Amino acid sequence: MLGFLSARQAGLEDPLRLRRAESTRRVLGLELNKDRDVERIHCSGVNTLDIEPVEGRYMLSGGSDGVIVLYDLENSSRQPYYTCKAVCSVGRSHPDVHKYSVETVQWYPHDTGMFTSSSFDKTLKVWDTNTLQIADVFNFEETVYSHHMSPVATKHCLVAVGTRGPKVQLCDLKSGSCSHILQGHRQEILAVSWSPRYEYILATASADSRAKLWDVRRASGCLITLDQHNGKKSQAVESANTAHNGKVNGLCFTSDGLHLLTVGTDNRMRLWNSSNGENTLELYSGSRDCNILAWVPSLCESVPDADDETSTRSQLNPAFEDAWSSSDEEG
Repeated sequence: MLGFLSARQAGLEDPLRLRRAESTRRVLGLELNKDRDVERIHCSGVNTLDIEPVEGRYMLSGGSDGVIVLYDLENSSRQPYYTCKAVCSVGRSHPDVHKYSVETVQWYPHDTGMFTSSSFDKTLKVWDTNTLQIADVFNFEETVYSHHMSPVATKHCLVAVGTRGPKVQLCDLKSGSCSHILQGHRQEILAVSWSPRYEYILATASADSRAKLWDVRRASGCLITLDQHNGKKSQAVESANTAHNGKVNGLCFTSDGLHLLTVGTDNRMRLWNSSNGENTLELYSGSRDCNILAWVPSLCESVPDADDETSTRSQLNPAFEDAWSSSDEEG
């Protein structure tokens, strides 16, 4: 780090490289905050968390006990050591509490007056934050695994819902009914996520080893089925047109919506170009204990090709050379 600082002072280094090197050092040194704790309300495991995007002050948690808790993350005591208190909760005595495990909670993206929750009890509930009463409820025939509202939508109020069935269901908050379904997966839908860049683009992950991108305005729906081999293997190969060699149980977009990260039960993470569905081959997970995903910005940078000044090639950012390695090669 001293070498970076000296080179930066002398004007020999790009200041962005110093920023990236420091970002890498901090990421590798991450550990739990010993100064802050959260009041324990749940009687069993916590399945889902969501911090509201307006102020970043309030957090929702949903547990396998069916309970939903709302926390205030602000340090009102002004002390270096403090516990984030629960403001209120939908406990077991609440008349509208979920009967079974809560799998997803999400704040309404534009204000804190409403939030949603979905559960193994086959329901998606819309809550009024101020009264903790149900504003609406959607009932499904199958267990609900995941749901998501678009963070950028202005022309629709659709909630994408993934269930134990192979169909993605879209619920309209305005009409209070299921507007339409997306068909294409062969097994249960384990994760759904709207693009933060385009309000009609939706990503879904399934137990059929596939991840798909959809434009919900299209009659056919599916835009791209992500292929881990980028079309280089014969269609007869069993793993052709699959994102992972196992269930795809998680996905998320980058904040700019240009890339999509997926994780599967094959102990792999893959980064995809969301515009063309290409597997970028940037991220691997060769360890069986990998169950946390974190974005590190500016992993790669484009540099001019020595043979052609007009073209660019992708090179690992020098700031990450010491921190980034993979012992596994793609099969």
